[in-house]
Amino acid sequence: MNNETLIKNLRCVKDFPQKGINFRDVTTLFKKHECLTIMVDELYELYKDKGITKIVGIESRGFVMASALALKLGAGIVLCRKPGKLPAETVQESYTKEYGTDTIEIHKDAITEDDVVLLHDDLLATGGTMRAAYNLVKKFNPKNIYINFIIEITDEGLNGRDNFDKDADITTLIRI
Repeated sequence: MNNETLIKNLRCVKDFPQKGINFRDVTTLFKKHECLTIMVDELYELYKDKGITKIVGIESRGFVMASALALKLGAGIVLCRKPGKLPAETVQESYTKEYGTDTIEIHKDAITEDDVVLLHDDLLATGGTMRAAYNLVKKFNPKNIYINFIIEITDEGLNGRDNFDKDADITTLIRI
């Protein structure tokens, strides 16, 4: 993919959230209609024939494109959030990060065995959060699971794809 307009409009913030990190800020893509349209159209082309019934948006930037794409695909959206943010009974998954552990959760009634699920987040770096989301969704035993990111970081030795099974269906719109 690597659409030139998207790459040109992607902001990189040096030393955020800590020194040595080059933060890829997708909010610059969200605020421009042209970029938003390109992303939705590219995602639609990738998934229009997959039978997607639910899109799981990962907190919080993943909510944006998950919502827009769900409308175009005729799918529902499921929010994957940090603990204590969802009001009904949830299912959780904890995972290890480079500086500790974290937990994500979704509503217990959010996904069924009849669903075809697309997991979406803004960025694949180490892959820890999405791997946890993937494991969480697998607990529901849906028909199929797809994984998508807007950006995949490949130039900093992060190797996020290595965090997933070889047969995991992962797509990205931009590889940097």
